[in-house]
Amino acid sequence: MLLAGTVIADSETVIEDGAVVVEGDTVVAVGDRAALADEFPDHERTGYDVIAPGVVGGHVHSVQSLGRGIADDVPLLDWLFDHVLPMEAGLDAEGMRLGAELGYLECIESGVTAVIDHLSVHHAAEAFEAAEELGIRARMGKVLMDRDSPDGLREDADEALAESEELIRRYHGEGGGRIRYAVTPRFAVSCTEECLRGARELADAHDGVRIHTHASENRDEIAAVEKDTGMRNVHWLDEVGLTGEDVVLAHCVHTDESERELLAETGTHVTYCPSSNMKLASGIAPVPDYVRRGVNVALGNDGPPCNNTLDPFTEMRQASLLQKVSELDATATPAELVFEMATENGARAAGFERVGRLREGWKADVVGLTTDVTRATPLHDPLSHLVFAAHGDDVEFTMVDGEVLYRDGELLTGDAAAVRRRAREYDVPTA
Repeated sequence: MLLAGTVIADSETVIEDGAVVVEGDTVVAVGDRAALADEFPDHERTGYDVIAPGVVGGHVHSVQSLGRGIADDVPLLDWLFDHVLPMEAGLDAEGMRLGAELGYLECIESGVTAVIDHLSVHHAAEAFEAAEELGIRARMGKVLMDRDSPDGLREDADEALAESEELIRRYHGEGGGRIRYAVTPRFAVSCTEECLRGARELADAHDGVRIHTHASENRDEIAAVEKDTGMRNVHWLDEVGLTGEDVVLAHCVHTDESERELLAETGTHVTYCPSSNMKLASGIAPVPDYVRRGVNVALGNDGPPCNNTLDPFTEMRQASLLQKVSELDATATPAELVFEMATENGARAAGFERVGRLREGWKADVVGLTTDVTRATPLHDPLSHLVFAAHGDDVEFTMVDGEVLYRDGELLTGDAAAVRRRAREYDVPTA
């Protein structure tokens, strides 16, 4: 397939009247449209105004999609323990499958080709099946909670880790490597030391398995961890083995100098979720400082109950503007940096190789967008438009591993209308 349009190959490379050539699951050429059309005359041709690498959702909760709007205007820990966790506890296997399908559908329709997904305690296999079926690239895992958790979610640590290992054996590496596992403790507040150390041991026992958890999102959370352990959150996670190049920590809003130094020294990845952090009044993550220290920062939406949308372009805009206000510096987090966070940085955090750029020999995770909208007129800078003005609704084409998942308003790997209908009809458990 030859995809023609203005090609944003990465944050530094924009090719006007360009093209991307895909064979199998791989990009085989990127360059001038006319030259590539001559070189590959027999390839199917299609065009979109802008061709770009797919976005990587660096922290999402797909199965929470059924809870969109159930807990607005509520502080984090109340939001979590009084509303969202009880909803998760009440979801049966059908609900988990439907929540995942709904979340992945929104992602695919909005140009997200890969996610780091924090599932729930029960029925995690349903989300793995949904990801396999719909075609999204995903690093995902069953949630671990063995203390201070609502009824229906607290588990014995050994049993939870054993179930996680079964899921690793069943799904890690499925879809030609498109589906990969992350051991997923909820956060330090709801996990014992035994559970957290067990998570590290389990990840170490299986090649390519990562760890994904929350950290330092909220001051009350940090105070609870410090009261329990005598340590700041990131230091506690380091003590039990949950830092390193194979670890993704969502949020990291409130970290001190020593914690930031530790994140940089260990190569731990951080995912910035600006809309969620604003809505839950958690604060503003020190992203420019992380970047200066060499910490890899990805970009995520978090869950629909604390964001209300999984639109990655909305998140890009928020990511840049919020940091400019926080730093009182109009040059902070420019469009190029935010685009890197949303694409190649997210792929690096997820451990997906050759993902996040449009380059010869890289994976064919590609999106096409229209700019035939008033807010794109005139179009002086395509990259600036994607970060500051584009919407998920502008996406017309989504491809993962060379397979077209979505084209011109139609999901090709499932029945989008049926997913929405079932979601409207499902009796979502609420507190």
